[in-house]
Amino acid sequence: MAATDETGPAGRNTTVPGTPPTAGPPTDPAPRTGARMPRWLPRAMVLALALIAVFQFGSWAFHQLTGLLINVLIAFFLALAVEPAVSWMAARGVRRGFGTFLVFVGVLVVGAGFVTLLGSMLAEQIIKIVEDFPQYLDSVINWINTHFHTELRRVDIQENLLRSDWLRNYVQNSATGVLDVSAQVLGGLFRLLTIALFSFYFAADGPRLRRTICSVLPPARQAEVLRAWEIAVNKTGGYLYSRGLMALISGLAHYVLLEFLDVPYAPVLAVWVGVVSQTIPTIGTYLAGALPMLIAFTVAPWYAVWVLVFVVVYQQFENYVLQPKLTARTVDIHPAVAFGSVVAGTALLGAVGALIAIPAVATLQAFLGAYVKRYDVTDDPRVLGHRGSGGTGAFGRRVRGLWAQRRPEDDGAGPAAGVAGAGAAGSGAAGSGAAGAAGPGEGGTAGAS
Repeated sequence: MAATDETGPAGRNTTVPGTPPTAGPPTDPAPRTGARMPRWLPRAMVLALALIAVFQFGSWAFHQLTGLLINVLIAFFLALAVEPAVSWMAARGVRRGFGTFLVFVGVLVVGAGFVTLLGSMLAEQIIKIVEDFPQYLDSVINWINTHFHTELRRVDIQENLLRSDWLRNYVQNSATGVLDVSAQVLGGLFRLLTIALFSFYFAADGPRLRRTICSVLPPARQAEVLRAWEIAVNKTGGYLYSRGLMALISGLAHYVLLEFLDVPYAPVLAVWVGVVSQTIPTIGTYLAGALPMLIAFTVAPWYAVWVLVFVVVYQQFENYVLQPKLTARTVDIHPAVAFGSVVAGTALLGAVGALIAIPAVATLQAFLGAYVKRYDVTDDPRVLGHRGSGGTGAFGRRVRGLWAQRRPEDDGAGPAAGVAGAGAAGSGAAGSGAAGAAGPGEGGTAGAS
C-alpha cells in the first residue's frame, strides 16, 4: 500500500490540481565574471602620479636653485638699503641708473681702499713676526729653562721640528688643499658678482619693478604693496644705521685700548674690528679680535692677553646691553624679538639669515601693525601690574588683623591691650566685657557699639 503521509516522499512531490505551484527558496544569481573598473579610477591614478612627479621635480629644482634664491634675497635687501641714496639723487635730476652706479662705485672704492690698507699692514706685520720669531723663541726657552731647570736649545727644537712627521704631513695636506681653497675663492667672487648685479638692477629699475608688480593687482592691493615696499625700505635703512652705529662704537672702544697699549696700526685695526664684528653676527667680534691680538703679540706677549680679555668683555656688553637697545630703537622691535629673529634666521639660512632676519621681522611687524585693529586699554590696575582687591592685598590685610589679635596675648599684655585688640577685630561682647574692666565710660561706649 502506497504511503499517503504528507511528510513522505509522495506527499512532498504531489500538488493539488488547480492551485499554482509554491515558490521555492530564492536562489543567488550567477556570479559576475567580467566586473568592470570604475571609469574615474584610471584618471585618478594618472592625476596622483602627475602630482607626485610635479612635487618631486619642484623639490629637486628648489634644492638646486637654493643658492641663487639666497643671492637674490640678499641683493633685494641691499637694493632696499641703497634705495634712499638713489632716490635722493634721482630727485635732484640724476638718472636712477647713473645714481645707482655712483653709489656702487663709492661703496667699491671704500671697500677696496680698506682692503688694500689692511692687506699692506698685515703683510708688514707677518714679515716682522717671521723676522722676530727667533727672539721670541729664545725668550720662551730661557723662561722654561729658568723655571723648570731644563737645558733646551733653539737649534735642537728647530731640527726636531723640521724632521717631524707632523710638519711633513701638514705641508702635504696644505698642498693638496690649495685647489679647494682656490675653488672656494672663485666661487665666493662669482657669488659677490651675482649679488652686485641683481642689487644694481633692483635699485636702478625699482620704479619699473614696482610698476610691473602693481600692474597685475587691483588698485586697493597696489596701495598695500607700495606701502609695504616703503616700510621695508625704512626698516632696512634703520637696521643698517644701527649696525653702522655699533660698528662705530666698537671701533672707538678698541682704538682706545690699542692706543693705550701702544699697538701699531691702531686706527686700521679699530676699523677692522668694527666692520667685521657687525658684518658677521654672533662670532664676528671674536674673529675680528684675532688680528689685533696677533699684532699686539708682536709688541709684547701679555698685550695679546689683554686684548683677548677686552674682546670677550666687550662682546658680552654688546650682546646684552648695546645691541638690544640700539636694535629696538632703530627698527622698533622688542629686544627679545630681535634676538629670537636672529636665532631663527641663523637656523634657516645661516649667517645670511642672521643678517636679514631683523629687517625682515621689523618690516613684517610694521606692516601687520598698520592693518591690525587696536582698541583703547581699560584703566584696570592689573594692566599696570597691580593686583586687585582679591589678590595678595586683601590676604595681607587679613594676616595683619590676625597678627594684631594674637600679638598682645603672646606678649602677655594687660586687659586694656586686650580691649584694643578685641575692638579692632569687631567682637562686640568680648569688647564690652573687657572695656567694662577698663572703665565705666569706655565700657558703656563699647557695649553700645
